[in-house]
Amino acid sequence: MFRFIIRRLLLGVLTLWLVSTTVFVMAYWLPNDPARAIAGSRATQDVINKIHHDLGLDRPLIVQYGDYMGHLLRLDLGHSYISGSIPVFTLIKESLPTTVWLVFGAGIIWFVFGVVSGVVSATRARSLLDRATTAFVLIGLSFPPAVLALVLMYLFFFQLRTHGVALFDVGMPGSPFSDVGGFLQRMTLPWLSLAYLMTASYTRLTRSSMLEVMGEDYMRTAKAKGLSRRRVIYKHGLRAALTPVITQFGVDIGTLIGSTLVTESIFGLNGFGWLAVHSLNVGDTPTIIGVAIFVAVFVVIANLIVDIAYSFLDPRVRQS
Repeated sequence: MFRFIIRRLLLGVLTLWLVSTTVFVMAYWLPNDPARAIAGSRATQDVINKIHHDLGLDRPLIVQYGDYMGHLLRLDLGHSYISGSIPVFTLIKESLPTTVWLVFGAGIIWFVFGVVSGVVSATRARSLLDRATTAFVLIGLSFPPAVLALVLMYLFFFQLRTHGVALFDVGMPGSPFSDVGGFLQRMTLPWLSLAYLMTASYTRLTRSSMLEVMGEDYMRTAKAKGLSRRRVIYKHGLRAALTPVITQFGVDIGTLIGSTLVTESIFGLNGFGWLAVHSLNVGDTPTIIGVAIFVAVFVVIANLIVDIAYSFLDPRVRQS
């Protein structure tokens, strides 16, 4: 197991290097010029050239790459071209907590409800409950995220406040440790908006995985030994069925850290997703690379945890 973890860590380092290199090259070819964004649309070419020189953008690409990778090895993400030369790490530190709370809070909701509904649907296949679950999945998979978020805001924010009921709020949530009530008021609707769409996918994935596992020989053997149906399903079947679900959960948690722009924009959460899109729009190369690296770090860590969890979920898995 120790050698397996070391190999995974080395693979994670390689992944981070490939991500940082790829994003650096892609950001270099972006049509947006950060010097133009800094100086304004009416700036002369001499001013633009001076900003290029001050930022080091007039140097060869390989020189810029070597300089940036040297800073990365010292865990220095550099300074933003656009945001007043603020360190990229500071921008990430300010925007990341909101998105982390959003993704992990919604993740708990969609994982629990997705697994429970998927197992119930699989164990009662072709029943009325199974058909209702299928309808729930189809609605969730076909609902555009922006539409769902807007509907939730209209019904549970505007309409309730029109009738004098203020259960929910929108805007930056702040810290859950200083104001728990205000935090929950601002995060509940974003959680539900993001979780419902993901719950539908996890219900379908859990159901299909559970139906496949229930047809395995060892499941029939467990039933033949006289074990209770509940024990066969939840002790023997569910552990194996959760393997692909856990895999997908690890990937989704990591990737959603940088792709929650729609939910954040509608509910007034200026988090990590907003920072990523804003940096792309203005061509802020250091911030773009910093965001990509942080997302890659989350994905690598999530997948490492998933791989380690395999040996506990499925006894058939052996790591050498």
